[in-house]
Amino acid sequence: MSDFPGDATALRAALGAGALSATELLDATLARIDRINPALNAVVALDRAGAAQAAAESERRLAAGEGRPLEGLPITVKDAFDVAGIVSTAGAPTFRERVPEADATVVARLRAAGAVILGKTNVPPFSGDFQAANAVYGATSNPWDLSRSPGGSSGGAAAAVAAGLSAFEVGSDLGGSIRWPSHACGVFGLKPTWGLVSTRGHVPPAPGITAESDLTVAGPIARSARDLSLVLDVIAGPPRLDGARPRLDPPRRAGLKGLRVALWSHDPFAPVQAGVRAAVEKAADLMAGEGAIVDEGARPAFSFQEAFETYALINHAIVAAGLPQKIRDRLAEAARGFASEDRSHRALQARGARLDVATWRALQETRAGLKRAWSAFFEDWDVVLMPPAPVVAIPHDAAPDFHARTLDVDGVPRPYFDFLVWSSLATVAHLPAAVAPVLRTAQGLPAGVQIVAPEGADRMAIAVAGWLESLTGGFAAPPLAR
Repeated sequence: MSDFPGDATALRAALGAGALSATELLDATLARIDRINPALNAVVALDRAGAAQAAAESERRLAAGEGRPLEGLPITVKDAFDVAGIVSTAGAPTFRERVPEADATVVARLRAAGAVILGKTNVPPFSGDFQAANAVYGATSNPWDLSRSPGGSSGGAAAAVAAGLSAFEVGSDLGGSIRWPSHACGVFGLKPTWGLVSTRGHVPPAPGITAESDLTVAGPIARSARDLSLVLDVIAGPPRLDGARPRLDPPRRAGLKGLRVALWSHDPFAPVQAGVRAAVEKAADLMAGEGAIVDEGARPAFSFQEAFETYALINHAIVAAGLPQKIRDRLAEAARGFASEDRSHRALQARGARLDVATWRALQETRAGLKRAWSAFFEDWDVVLMPPAPVVAIPHDAAPDFHARTLDVDGVPRPYFDFLVWSSLATVAHLPAAVAPVLRTAQGLPAGVQIVAPEGADRMAIAVAGWLESLTGGFAAPPLAR
């Protein structure tokens, strides 16, 4: 186990075949953490004793032929999810000493499937930033370049998976928080259809609140597309609190030949770096070479700007609901100072914090129209390829005012909150979206593609990621972890 570990599927097969034991795998993983994590700061809490006990139980089950789907796989958990017996801060100093008594629903399902939970990975405070840094644990770095961030909010999770410190992870995503870090760290990620995976036990909202938040999802981050399926099979369900059972359809097609692909690699409303666009277009070219039908002009029948603004207002309302009253009041008061035609990120954030019931209902009607437009579009197309984010991994930026931060899009400064724009299209319509690595830029940084599929077609998005993986070679270990 001195070499870089394989994907979770291969590790599980080796455990099942007796090629290594759960304890050996855990020890090797902890040794990697001890060697690599001091530079990376991705894993921020460890439960060595609890993990050793769980690994011993996995060995017993495997020896008895009672191995469960994830039996013996050592994993970390994003510090936004409650894990019984382990400090769970959500990146907030106010929760520095908080130790939950019960697992989040998704954590309970992983544990019941045999995963060995060994610790927590870093997040921004309340998962509210596009980098993984907080006053409790400090900043996590990107394993491809320690001067850069792994992204956020699931930045610690993506960095840990890329560096081989966890067999896989489960992230959460409201504003691209699975997709952006997966792209920035060169791993696979899945933002599932909304409601498919429970987010109960995720902070925010405040601990103890069981309501499922609109738009927010939980999904896997892994080193292969097949691992996304392995984990999704475990964490999908149970039915939502309203009794609805989310759809999970089989893939529409068995291969790339004849796959109908819409290519949306750039847009005047949402500029992207040349390296990001190149990754999306390379994915399309590779798929076309295998018989996929690719169309660069196909678009759903709505305005990108309207879709984003609808998403942004709903998103900011959800985020504001979890903030202290004093901060909500300040944001709401700030909204009075913006002109009605102001569509800046700062103005949308302030308006979202003070939505009234009538405006909320109007937004839901607009969102319903967006979902109908997507449904009609997917009658003719199987998936859409688009950027996961406007940029590749960014340098660490600790400026306290997020609105003062900027992104460098080929020499042109863009607002920091542009991270939300490309992620908004799938999120506002509750669509699944997978991210797969495609290439590395001239700077040696990974760049991926976002694969958006119809609602309930998570397996279609994963299948496309897998077919693309076979053409690109998929995941590569970053230099820090080799």
